[in-house]
Amino acid sequence: MILTIDIGNTTVCLGGVERREDGGYAVCFTERLDSSTDWGVPEYMGGIWSVLQQQRLKPADFEGSILCSVVPYLVAALRESAQRVLGCKPMLITRKLDTGLTLDLPEPEKLGWDRVVDAAWAAAHYPLPLVTADLGTATTLNVVRRGGIFCGGVIAAGVETGVRALARRTAQLSAIQLRTPEHVIGRNTAECMLSGAVAGTAAMLDGLVDRIEEELGEPVTLVLTGGAARMVEPLLRHPHAHDPEMLTLGLAYLYDRNR
Repeated sequence: MILTIDIGNTTVCLGGVERREDGGYAVCFTERLDSSTDWGVPEYMGGIWSVLQQQRLKPADFEGSILCSVVPYLVAALRESAQRVLGCKPMLITRKLDTGLTLDLPEPEKLGWDRVVDAAWAAAHYPLPLVTADLGTATTLNVVRRGGIFCGGVIAAGVETGVRALARRTAQLSAIQLRTPEHVIGRNTAECMLSGAVAGTAAMLDGLVDRIEEELGEPVTLVLTGGAARMVEPLLRHPHAHDPEMLTLGLAYLYDRNR
């Protein structure tokens, strides 16, 4: 089994991935820890041990691990924690790895590596050109042209991030429970906010993908992932695939590609 570690802005996602006989992958579990600025190596070691115990797994069940991060100051602590628990240092997603992509960007070193992982997995498993849309803390679109050329993308506020900001910055609007709205026209404040957040994100994605296709001059494959994808997906008009474990699978794929 491969341990995948995705350090995000809000949580650290730990995943266990096994290879299938057909050459694919199976996600056995995913568990989340807080991306806490107060935690150090002892706390993250405890978190990893707790996850293994919950899954009834031992360090010997893992052949290795791979780590991706958008929070640089947490990399050292998580990498050392995983090494102490598993007995081997996690592979780190950097520009030195073979991702199968060409990064056609002026400053590729500033690219969020979670975006590279999503794009690498999608480019290896879906028709090109394509757009991945990761609906998490941020809504992030990545564009991969034919030939595996990562040429850029779009970043917007995530669904929940937008709702929280709206509630925090206004006197008469409060946080709402997110779900797929039954209609676009809200009949009260909560329904209006829900429509703006979820239906608005779907409309934004449809519009952005249309414009991306215009710039590329051809249709694209749209692949959704991220926690809010399940709420937004029913409202999308553009044909799409939903790959909820794309980042975890992408990490396992890159581990095998580079081990």
